[in-house]
Amino acid sequence: MPETMTRMPPNPPDAPVQAAHDRVYRGLRQQIMHGELPPGHALTLRGIGKAFDVSMTPAREAVRRLSAEGALTLSASGRVTTPELSNDRIEELAQIRSLLEPELGSRALRRAHLALIDRMEAINEANARAVNLHDPVNYIRTNLEFHRTLYLRAQSPAILGLLETVWLQLGPTMSALYTRLRRTTPPPYHRHILEALRAGDDAALRLAIRTDVTQGLRHLQG
Repeated sequence: MPETMTRMPPNPPDAPVQAAHDRVYRGLRQQIMHGELPPGHALTLRGIGKAFDVSMTPAREAVRRLSAEGALTLSASGRVTTPELSNDRIEELAQIRSLLEPELGSRALRRAHLALIDRMEAINEANARAVNLHDPVNYIRTNLEFHRTLYLRAQSPAILGLLETVWLQLGPTMSALYTRLRRTTPPPYHRHILEALRAGDDAALRLAIRTDVTQGLRHLQG
């Protein structure tokens, strides 16, 4: 299967090696999280190096870090692929999201303000545009941005870091889901989340977030 990673701009010749590692890691991490690569997509160190215009060493380090986060699968033979999730694994990740995300939302509610809600409204509109354009990558990106914008207000970086590893593992499968469902409307529970934020209603916010993340993931189980 041909590799479909987006080609990234070259690294400055005098940049330190660690900067190259980080650039490859962050770029590839974003592609996986946003569903730019399908489930079971095979990657090679040579292909990664070519896409990011780096040597094999930064590519190898990025693969090592992403494998540790569950964003890539590294077989005993050295084959590198994006995750293909079983129904049991999807259910487990859905349960983790249903625990972490309402808690982050609740913590964020204490620091929510009108500018935050306006920002989330704008992101949700961008999400609706991605649906209308049948653009799965921007749909997933804006969907996660909607949630992350709220959760950053929780000021709980350890919990958010754990959650992002879950989003990473789900990214390729979310892209496959979008293609299968041919979604025509944005997530309906985003509106409920916004309403709960405006009302300052913690219970309603927790319920809206939990329903949003679990309803969507149920569609992944074929």
